[in-house]
Amino acid sequence: MYEILLSAGGLCLASVLGSILGFFVKELPHKWNDTIMGYCAGIMLAAATIGLIVPAFESEGGVAWWIIVIGVMVGAIFLNVIDWITPHMHTITGLDAEEHRHNHSLNRVLLFVLAIAIHKLPEGMAAGVSVTSDTTSPWAVTLGIALHNIPEGMVIIAPLLMAGISSTRTFFISLSIGLLEVVGVLLGYALGSFSTYLLPVMLGFAGGAMLYVVSDEMIPETHAHGYQKQATYALLLGFMTLLLMERVL
Repeated sequence: MYEILLSAGGLCLASVLGSILGFFVKELPHKWNDTIMGYCAGIMLAAATIGLIVPAFESEGGVAWWIIVIGVMVGAIFLNVIDWITPHMHTITGLDAEEHRHNHSLNRVLLFVLAIAIHKLPEGMAAGVSVTSDTTSPWAVTLGIALHNIPEGMVIIAPLLMAGISSTRTFFISLSIGLLEVVGVLLGYALGSFSTYLLPVMLGFAGGAMLYVVSDEMIPETHAHGYQKQATYALLLGFMTLLLMERVL
């Protein structure tokens, strides 16, 4: 129980830290934005594969390999559906418009914040599920998501302030979003602990969801402004960072 509480608290704290930084750093140059996001993408890529999908195949749940593969694909489809309903815009430098059929019915800024909030639940579930696995260190996945939460926490602040929302209310909105990830951690832990047969599927589901975020959101964002070489090397560095930490931890 200590590990699950530490994981949940760490993810929430990372979001809050990012939000606090967002009050001081309203914008980052695209060069730094793409490098940081590339590093985070590498961390999450390693966390999804080494921390979730590989342990799913190595678990003792007795689940056939093709069921785990389906779990990975369902995790990606789940995030795809969420992204279809609300845009998930990974950017520190501004709001890049995305075409979604529901955009016309909601305020742009609130929709943006809602999109970030919705994605926190499956991210938290990924960390929670990893804690229940005996074949991987839970800190690999938690660290990967926590590092990703810092720039994501930063991006929430500027749009809310520009929309005229007070600093106090903006902070509490960001805190609420961080707490939603805590709910995801507890939910993932509960589902992963429910059955030894369910655990490998949940690990695959969480890994697929994280791979979707990396491939569909983070990598395209880091390659959109002419700094793809720096972003690529940063991704490799992030991947190796988590790989080495996985061996040490």
